[in-house]
Amino acid sequence: MAAPLADAAPEVPGNEVPAATLAAIRDAAMQSDWAMARLSELTDRVGSRLSGSSGLEAAVQQVAQTMRQLGARVSLQPAKVPHWVRGAEQAALVAWPGQPAGLEQPLHLTALGTSSATPAQGLTAPVLVVKDFAELERRTAEVPGHIVVFAARFDQNLADNGQAGEAYEQDGVYRFTGPARAAALGAVAALVRSVGGADYRLPHTGQTTFKPGQAPIPAAALAAEDTDLIVRLAAQGEVHLHLLLTPQTLPDADSFNVIADWPGREHPEQVVVVSGHLDSWDLATGATDDGVGVMGAAAVLQVLKQLDLHPRRTVRFIAWTNEENGGRGARAYFDSVSGQLSMQVAAIESDMGAGRALGVQAAVAPSAVPQLRAVTRALLPIGASVLQVRDHAPGADISALQAAGVAAFAPLVDTRHYFDIHHTAADTLDKVDPLNLRSQAATMAVLAYFLAEVIEPVAGIAPVAAATVAH
Repeated sequence: MAAPLADAAPEVPGNEVPAATLAAIRDAAMQSDWAMARLSELTDRVGSRLSGSSGLEAAVQQVAQTMRQLGARVSLQPAKVPHWVRGAEQAALVAWPGQPAGLEQPLHLTALGTSSATPAQGLTAPVLVVKDFAELERRTAEVPGHIVVFAARFDQNLADNGQAGEAYEQDGVYRFTGPARAAALGAVAALVRSVGGADYRLPHTGQTTFKPGQAPIPAAALAAEDTDLIVRLAAQGEVHLHLLLTPQTLPDADSFNVIADWPGREHPEQVVVVSGHLDSWDLATGATDDGVGVMGAAAVLQVLKQLDLHPRRTVRFIAWTNEENGGRGARAYFDSVSGQLSMQVAAIESDMGAGRALGVQAAVAPSAVPQLRAVTRALLPIGASVLQVRDHAPGADISALQAAGVAAFAPLVDTRHYFDIHHTAADTLDKVDPLNLRSQAATMAVLAYFLAEVIEPVAGIAPVAAATVAH
């Protein structure tokens, strides 16, 4: 729910953080193109950054050097990460009702992370189209020997009305677990209708998960238009598809979280994390997922340096490794601090694209809401005054911290069109509006400084079992 703003500033905890300081932080971030310049360097000079790739390795070094130049205390935290390589990916319809002699129809698709390879010559099999898991279960006897096509549609109406995350979760389940469920029933391969809007025949990649001990099958995402073509033809009779995928799963690779501390003046041992993930899928340059988030978070330290501000607690920037296909960076960090979680005062993660900031998402105790009104008042002039309180972490990399009771936050951003290009070849720098990036950096900078400066730390939710935040 969204907490309404009060007309006047009540006397509540948090007022000890001067409003003028928060305003100065906001204005400095809104007037700076530092984050956009760093984002350009990341996307144009490095490019894509899938775990295990030389691109991610180069990005780690580039970002570490950038933070050293700011004067932060930089360390590289090691993590072993998956190393999956895409390979060739081709598909075509080779038989369908009413097929003219000698014709095939090429399809647009892209392999899903952890997909296995087809035989070297590819495989040809009949197609079984299902709209949901209930239909899959009803047609269990038909699955063996078939390529299962999950035809669930992304609900753009939800996204258009501010519920893009919910649309992604409810449609994404077919990508997250559909291939595993199809494999368990004897499917030879699985295809999913791409999870996202703006159907420009762009396939959307992403991770799929097989159960421990389960042999993966070839799995890919089809462009929405090609999925719809198969649905129409399959309604008329049997359809056969030829599929060639040649991905490889190589031994785990070495990678690192980039950690940069801006030490606190009174309690440097207490930490407020501000973060984004550095890795990206390999189809594009990851400008919106999550170049915007990681460079917007880095800009927090740049603003603090520019204004010569050192809050009571340390502000810790983290560029997470391996968010997209494993979460190993987040696990490495949590393991490193799990013995002193009381020193993890709060955690912020930005990972919902390049939209304009509208406010703050907060997984906090109800008692924290009055404190946070100082933040939303400071952000009112830039249109980011909404406080949306939720009961789970607003970011995958901070989910374990939040489940352990750490207050967790994210910029609340306009996501109506985030999933148009999410995990596609179109996720490039030109999709980023510099004003939107400045608004996200300003939101995180005000919030991070407040959380690090306020005398009484903001309370998180009581510890619970860690929830899975899908991406």
